[in-house]
Amino acid sequence: MSASNDNASGKVDSTGKTKEKDEMVGLNDRFIQRIEKVKRLEEEKKKLETKLRILKGQDDYKADIDGIVRQVENNLQQNIDNLKRDADKLKDELEDVQKEVDDTKDSYEDEIKKRVQLEEEFARAKKEGDECNMHLVNDVLELENLTKKLEFLRVGFDEEIKELQSMIKSETVTLPSSNTRSLDMDDYIKSVEAQYAEMANRAREEAELWNQRKIDALVENAGQKEQEVRDLRRDISDILRQIQRLNGELETIKRKEETLKTNIENSRKDGDDNMEKARKDIKELEASLKSNKKELANQIKKYQELLNIKLALDIEITTYRRLLEGEEQRMELF
Repeated sequence: MSASNDNASGKVDSTGKTKEKDEMVGLNDRFIQRIEKVKRLEEEKKKLETKLRILKGQDDYKADIDGIVRQVENNLQQNIDNLKRDADKLKDELEDVQKEVDDTKDSYEDEIKKRVQLEEEFARAKKEGDECNMHLVNDVLELENLTKKLEFLRVGFDEEIKELQSMIKSETVTLPSSNTRSLDMDDYIKSVEAQYAEMANRAREEAELWNQRKIDALVENAGQKEQEVRDLRRDISDILRQIQRLNGELETIKRKEETLKTNIENSRKDGDDNMEKARKDIKELEASLKSNKKELANQIKKYQELLNIKLALDIEITTYRRLLEGEEQRMELF
């Protein structure tokens, strides 16, 4: 009975050892798998830590985007302020030039009015001069007529004197009875001849004197009118030179005004272009900043996820280590 019990107990021990051996083999396999998994997790942990360091470096690099945007905005605002100051300066210069142009135009219009007045005065003076010349010609013709008339009267007086002398001679021939009477007739004839001669001389002298005075007056008047005409021509020449000078100055001012307008337009266009470019750059920077912030948020999210994964891996590794330590202690007991 005892032998059978020993045999039975021997079988039980053998079966138990075989079972324990199988369990040890299974645990050993599981232990090897756990070790390989731990190695993989360690490698994954190293990769995650490396990626985390890279992400932290990127975060530090992108942290100054706001400062860059502010600097660009400040530079653009400074350029805008400079352009505004230049535009105000050009505007003031344009106003000064416009005022100078207006003053020049007023002066030019005054000179034109003076020129018109002088031309009218010149036309009147020329008309008066022509009238004076016509009067002078008429006076000369009248003088010639008076001279001819005077010559005609002188010839007539001479003929009358000759006729009287002839009549006296005839009477002297028919009435030769008294020498005293003949002498009286001779004296009478001489007296009449003297009277007629005196009358003719006086008439001729008066006509010549009147004509000479008339001619002198006409010559003096014509000289005055001629001097006035020369003065008017000189004044007109001066005014024409002034008009030419003012026209030149006006053209110069107009060219300067056009140049200033062109500069202002170019400055305004450049300012608008710079403003548009600045707005575009700001929009691009804002979009880039928004994209970078979004990417940063994604990176932070990924970083948090990696931290969670790392924490879970650390917990799992700790758990496996404890299990391994428990298995080792258990194996040491056997």
